[in-house]
Amino acid sequence: MTDTLNDQEIDMQKVPSGINVLSILTFIWCSILLLISIFGFFSAKTNFEKKEETMEKMYSAEAPAFVKAMLPSKENYDAMTTKSYENRIPILLLSVISIALCFVGALQMRKRQKQGYLLYVIGQLLPFLTSAFFIGLFAFSGVAFYVLVFFTLLFLFLYTIQRKHLVY
Repeated sequence: MTDTLNDQEIDMQKVPSGINVLSILTFIWCSILLLISIFGFFSAKTNFEKKEETMEKMYSAEAPAFVKAMLPSKENYDAMTTKSYENRIPILLLSVISIALCFVGALQMRKRQKQGYLLYVIGQLLPFLTSAFFIGLFAFSGVAFYVLVFFTLLFLFLYTIQRKHLVY
């Protein structure tokens, strides 16, 4: 098949290798995030009820420094746990929507559809907006948050590079 806009011979049936690898990794990550979201929903009540006990263990002098670096301050942890419990239903719903957007976006990019990129970007940014709105800006602290931001930006960058293969 010939792409008349680019005036090049392109195999329109074959998925480019970059998009193939990224989409497979995205499907795996979506599955993991779905499990984490469901687990977070069902464990929110337990986490809320045991937050004092958890804070004593996590912020004690015996806790390793790397564990303390991954956590927000005591006040922020207390507020995050409380708000996560109070808003567990909308957080779960928006998490599932976000995961679905990423999954469908990756599927569409495998079919070389440009709108898949937009769905994927929205799906990647929605969890940050959800956290800011339902938990608060103090949710954006700790090493775990920075690791999440790193991988989000990495995948957004890698998919952006692959946009040249999306034709319709």
